[in-house]
Amino acid sequence: MEENQKPKAAALDALVALVDSDMQGVNRTIVERMQSPVALIPQLAGHIVAAGGKRLRPLLTLSAAKLCGYRGDRHVKLATCVEFIHTATLLHDDVVDESELRRGRQSANAVWGNQASVLVGDFLFSRAFELMVEDGNLKVLAILSRASSVIAEGEVAQLITTNDTDTDEAAYLEVIKGKTAELFAAACEVGAVVAGRPEAEERAMRDYGMALGIAFQLVDDYLDYSAKQEALGKTVGDDFREGKLTLPVILAFQRGSDEEKTFWRRCLEDLEQTPDDLPHAMALMQKHGSLTETLERARFYGEQARRALDAFPDAPVKTALRDIVDFCIERAY
Repeated sequence: MEENQKPKAAALDALVALVDSDMQGVNRTIVERMQSPVALIPQLAGHIVAAGGKRLRPLLTLSAAKLCGYRGDRHVKLATCVEFIHTATLLHDDVVDESELRRGRQSANAVWGNQASVLVGDFLFSRAFELMVEDGNLKVLAILSRASSVIAEGEVAQLITTNDTDTDEAAYLEVIKGKTAELFAAACEVGAVVAGRPEAEERAMRDYGMALGIAFQLVDDYLDYSAKQEALGKTVGDDFREGKLTLPVILAFQRGSDEEKTFWRRCLEDLEQTPDDLPHAMALMQKHGSLTETLERARFYGEQARRALDAFPDAPVKTALRDIVDFCIERAY
């Protein structure tokens, strides 16, 4: 297993190394811009920022700008903006999902309560918009402000599909495009926009981010039913306990017998669950191949992301962005 871990870590390390000085600028800007005379705000925001994470979304903004030949420094503030939007959504998500852990640490809402988490999330959204306005480019503002509203729509759509076993794959795909992939797409697109590249290249970067984001979320939904979750500081089966209809469940439900569908409805619609239900659900996913198929879909979207990069000439950052696709998918192994 350690052998397999090396190329995955190397892919992320290679991308970080290529934009290292810019990423240091992002980290400094994050610290500066989450300051407030209201002490709880930097305290709570700092808790979730310090929890780590890969900073993948701002890395994508910096890398897209580099791939497109940008030489200025606007992308640093915009990458910070992307990270603030992402962090704000995490704070809100943990409240909605009643999560107690985030990246192996107590979630902010578990420490400070729901009210503080929601309000500090609002603060970070507002800071993100200040950074957008400071950039002064209306196209950038349009991309990132639209991403913020689409993310919110995706979260509400997920709320509607939760506990609804009639949810199909098309509805699920719309949810993950909104709640996850849209920010990946916007993060990449603004990198091309600040570089003043032709619309075809802006579109290619957006397509790359969208496909990568879909693949990323498919793997996340697979991982919720994997023992590897424990190594990621999360508990196995959170989606199941909350009644979320993700692709592994949707496929298993659609392929199941009437008796199996009754089981899924009891567990996910009525939320009447016993300790034996999660292992049984995972056995049904294995039986119907829904976990394997979820990973196959992730690889399909990963290949779409790689193809989108064909619009750009070969360069170390292009290679690193291709390898990041593998990094995102191989988290499953």
